[in-house]
Amino acid sequence: LSTLGVDHGLVRFIPDSGKNYNALVNSCFTIAGLAAITVSLAFLAGLNIWSPKLLFLRQDPLYLATFVVLVGAWALYVLLHNIFVSHQRAHFSLVQAAIQGVVKLGLVVSLSALLYTFGVFASWGLGFALASVVGVLLFLPRMKRGYRPYPTIKREVIGEIACFSLSNYLAGLIAKIPVSVLPLMVVHLLGAEQNAYFYMAYGVVSNALLLIPASVSLSLFAEGSHNQEALGGYVRRSLKFSLLMLGPLILLVFLVGDKMLLLFGRDYSQEATQLLWILAISAIPSTVNTIYFYKKRVEKEMRGVIGLAALTDVVILGLSYFLLPVMGILGAGVARLAGSGLVTLLVAGKLLSKE
Repeated sequence: LSTLGVDHGLVRFIPDSGKNYNALVNSCFTIAGLAAITVSLAFLAGLNIWSPKLLFLRQDPLYLATFVVLVGAWALYVLLHNIFVSHQRAHFSLVQAAIQGVVKLGLVVSLSALLYTFGVFASWGLGFALASVVGVLLFLPRMKRGYRPYPTIKREVIGEIACFSLSNYLAGLIAKIPVSVLPLMVVHLLGAEQNAYFYMAYGVVSNALLLIPASVSLSLFAEGSHNQEALGGYVRRSLKFSLLMLGPLILLVFLVGDKMLLLFGRDYSQEATQLLWILAISAIPSTVNTIYFYKKRVEKEMRGVIGLAALTDVVILGLSYFLLPVMGILGAGVARLAGSGLVTLLVAGKLLSKE
């Protein structure tokens, strides 16, 4: 919630920022930081409603302050990742991820022994905090000579990016609705045991396939923002690369998907393999849709992205509600394939056009 969509806004507007680069980046950092403080305090204020077992966070000033700071560090980490992508310096993101992983794994045992549950969160957050400090103080000045971090909000610089970022923010929230709502729907209609089988296939294994179009599309977004005249070529190249990468992986899911699920237990393999097959197929239309949405982001045409994302949600959630009692967890897979496929039928021609 803290990024408010400026993570995508930075990718789109950094190439045209010129002398306003420092003001743009630092304004986005400041906005995300203030948003992180606000949403963190709101979360802490409502703990008695949505997570009473975490009330201890409010009772210790050190826990409270650490929680707020580490949420801010996570928001800054996300923004830095997109800035590196915009500069086409993805290797800095890899270094950041390595720092975060090493710190997290190095501290989790000792901090959890000292701070129990909070120690696990602290080890995770401190990894993001250190990676963010390195990114701001070392990597950014190397990419942009003369960059210096300072808190500011320049209205004249942030005005255009604000509207675009909020549109991306809304589109992103809409896109995440099925991921968040479907497990709750499965629990409600089929029970917790069926949701366990569903979630391993839906939330763990199949979503790994979608990391390919997500990463490729972000690169498309950065390259297209730097050179809009070549956008059509970038789109076709991204689509071809994504499908070539996905093809063997989807085949692998059909060949050994049942064995992948055996890692979680024999029952998972028996109950969720067919669902996994359907979800693997649905990765193809999802890839087409993701690339199309990022193409429209480059073109700053967010109204259509929001509308199509909402249409996808309506079809997936609506069909799931009716199919789950009839087909079991397979119904959610069929609904996802139908929702993604419908949108692909609507956008495929526009995606491949050379205009």
